[in-house]
Amino acid sequence: MANSVGLHEAEGRLRVETIDKHRALTSMMEELEAVDWYDQRVDAATDPELKEILAHNRDEEKEHFVMTLEWYRRRDPKMSEELKARLFSDGSIVAQEAAEKGGGDAPDGGAAASAGGGALGIGSLKGGATL
Repeated sequence: MANSVGLHEAEGRLRVETIDKHRALTSMMEELEAVDWYDQRVDAATDPELKEILAHNRDEEKEHFVMTLEWYRRRDPKMSEELKARLFSDGSIVAQEAAEKGGGDAPDGGAAASAGGGALGIGSLKGGATL
């Protein structure tokens, strides 16, 4: 069994909620692994009907993953916050994160600054207006 599948602490020391969340995380890892395996099988299969069946099976694994992710999101406020901030957004994911943290050079050539309204967010550190 993979190290990430088992509990890392004694079960008796863990809350029931923690164990259930572990079950969900483990299931999500297994679903994503199955998606990867099916992707490879779809690529490798030579029979068109088999490809179609394997792609269908793969897509069901995606559904299972998303259902479990939603269950997890409803029980973890920080995960919910991160998912709401990052999913279905436009532009550079890295620039968005840099803008939220208030700085650094955005790897996309400035989109982080525009995402933050053009402010660098350093004015309050200098006791003056935001640049």
